[in-house]
Amino acid sequence: MYLPRSLISQLYTNLVKSHHPLSPPVLLLVALEPDALCACRILAALLKRDYIPHKIQPISGYADLSRAGEDLVRPMKTDQGGSGGVVVCLGVGGLVDLGSLLGLETDDAQDSMGGVEVWVLDARRPWNLANVFGGIPTDANQNQDDVVTQRPRYSGVEKGCLQRSYKSGRGGIIVFDDGDISGALETERDAYCALADMPELEDSDSDDDEDDDEDDSNDEESDGEDDARGNDSNAQDGVDNGKKRKSWSDRDDEEGESGDDEERPRQRRRANSGSSINSTPRSQSPSSSQPVSPTSKSHSPKQPSAKQLRRRLKKLRRSHEKVLDKYYNRGMSYSEPISTLAYSLASDLGREDNDLLWMAIVGVTSLELSGYTSTGFGDSVTKPSELPDQDRDQQWRSNRSRQTYTILRDETRRLNPPPKDQSPSVSPGSGGVNSPSDNSIRLTPDPRFLLLRHWSLYDSMLHSPYLASRLRIWNEHGVKRLHKLLAKMGVSLNQCKQTYTHMDMDLKKTLRERLLKYAPVYGLDDLVPSGAGRFTYNQEGWGFIRSWGWKAQLSAIDVGLILGAILDVGPAANTHSSSSTPSSSHLQPDPSQSQRTNPENPDILERSATLIPRFFAAYDALSPHHPSQLLASVPQAQHLLRAILRTGSSLLVKHQIRHLRAFRMGVVKDGPDLALFASSPGALVKLALWVGEAVAVNERERDRDHESKDPITAAAATPLVLAALDEARGTYVVVGTGGSGLSNRFGLAFQEVVDETDARVKIDSFDSSIVEVRKDDLAAFLEALSLKAVVG
Repeated sequence: MYLPRSLISQLYTNLVKSHHPLSPPVLLLVALEPDALCACRILAALLKRDYIPHKIQPISGYADLSRAGEDLVRPMKTDQGGSGGVVVCLGVGGLVDLGSLLGLETDDAQDSMGGVEVWVLDARRPWNLANVFGGIPTDANQNQDDVVTQRPRYSGVEKGCLQRSYKSGRGGIIVFDDGDISGALETERDAYCALADMPELEDSDSDDDEDDDEDDSNDEESDGEDDARGNDSNAQDGVDNGKKRKSWSDRDDEEGESGDDEERPRQRRRANSGSSINSTPRSQSPSSSQPVSPTSKSHSPKQPSAKQLRRRLKKLRRSHEKVLDKYYNRGMSYSEPISTLAYSLASDLGREDNDLLWMAIVGVTSLELSGYTSTGFGDSVTKPSELPDQDRDQQWRSNRSRQTYTILRDETRRLNPPPKDQSPSVSPGSGGVNSPSDNSIRLTPDPRFLLLRHWSLYDSMLHSPYLASRLRIWNEHGVKRLHKLLAKMGVSLNQCKQTYTHMDMDLKKTLRERLLKYAPVYGLDDLVPSGAGRFTYNQEGWGFIRSWGWKAQLSAIDVGLILGAILDVGPAANTHSSSSTPSSSHLQPDPSQSQRTNPENPDILERSATLIPRFFAAYDALSPHHPSQLLASVPQAQHLLRAILRTGSSLLVKHQIRHLRAFRMGVVKDGPDLALFASSPGALVKLALWVGEAVAVNERERDRDHESKDPITAAAATPLVLAALDEARGTYVVVGTGGSGLSNRFGLAFQEVVDETDARVKIDSFDSSIVEVRKDDLAAFLEALSLKAVVG
């Protein structure tokens, strides 16, 4: 089922009304991503204000999600001795059938969901349609015979869409719609619902169809279209398109069915609940109480045989399955960040404030840093009107991204009105703090530098992905170009290498004007936003900055980068010792998580066991009143940026990026930062984005004079596959990036390679473009991958 955005607060209001002291805690399953962390912070604040107990469980991948379903969700079911409850999935499980993975499906038709209601907020696409149009609990008023022979019916649900009359309490799977389900999935909804209402075909039907003569086939063609329309108009629910997922275990283990339990959950096609068609034709003779005359029989139309009806049904089924296959084969993309959905819930409840708004802002900017939006931090700014007409999906995502930022800027101005006597400020960092209690959020036209207020100007520019790719910072010539830019701006190296807080005040105030004047000379047209200022409300491209009194000033980009560094690198040494915020009192790491080891090598912890403890440090760092942990983790963010620059420069200078037909490929086998990228897929993705943008800029400059260059590929970053050797585990972590918000088909390509070869691959990440390949199988895996299409 899916919840329209206009009714987003209805579900939460029903939860508050139905809650009582004996109700079980709300379970929050949260992905290890900054956007999911911010959404978790918002929901936790709302639950706390309503005195609703809740438990937060970090989830690193599908194996963790399956364990959480077995250990935490199944005991909540009424048929397991529980009393039902609510489970909220934040960035978790949108691509798979949660009913099967969490163990909600049961043979008891009268209690199909066990009273467990699952809320799903996920920015990844495509949706698993079993969650969107299925996941419906059984209505208590429905006859038991109907429950067995028909799909589940529930009052207040129409074709999977929740209506205002919907009453929660019996469980089910509810997807929060950000607008793309009701606005862009009408065709998929009709096809899915039509497949659910179709009867099953017996196994012998396919053999019978092959024996049918040509006359029957011609008869079927003459009236097949009318019958198709009739079946399609009565469709109301659906089935799921199957996507096979392999786990990387030994080849011998793959032959047994016992290995299926360890496979990644698949987007599978459920068995239809409708009645089946028998292989033998049913009698079409009239009742004995109605005599038949030869005259009436001669004028009656010829009734199609059972074989013809089966063929028509089979043809109609194939047409609907093609619609679903086309949807799933688009590849993975990202829609609206879930932190803004959570903020929309708070806004509809009338509880928006600066703390919740800041969480939404950080969540959105974190996706921009990760390259998951159409306006990545290192990419060129492309207006939707400049995109080709055939690239409508990217146009829609670009428009949605701009609308989201516009709403956040409007909310910032509404909740943080400037004092009347304050003059407008357009220089980064020039606006001072009004008082020790100033916790305001302001708009600022910062250049596209990283950690500017916590580093030197030189280091901030040197480690900027946008600047590095266009000045070619990875070689000596590029560094000289950076020095020339600074010289034209009138900034000495001694000045720009000082810590920003100690830099000359006049330089801080005039930095933006100098960049606007000289950056275009070096092709850096999008380096600084060109909005006129606050009083004109022309602030397109402006960023966000928040003050914590005289303690700190942090931009949203910097906070998103620091959160990502905590998850990728690990927290600062004193993070846990200084953690004493009340909000984290219920966030105690699960001891079983830290004890999980790799079954193939007991001396090595599972990857999730090392990643999950970082979640709690990142959660505490987001405390709205104590920025000390964010400031303490700035060195981790700087370390990550230095590692990306060192490793990326090494790959480019040594010409270790191979140019294949459909994408570029590189392998990190050594270097001082190998352990970092091999142990953290998130860090490897950031490295791939940095290298991919650098390669794309080089190729665009090389082909700038070629009129035959495809405008779509010219505007997009280069698809790149990057692998990092994990010597301890004997595997390679492999990531694929599509670039510039385009649909990423690497996940589909990886799965096709697994199905076609004997490569041992582990697919456990929620991002399907991240896999783990056995060291000995990497060459065969990449060779087969080179033949696949990877950009949608």
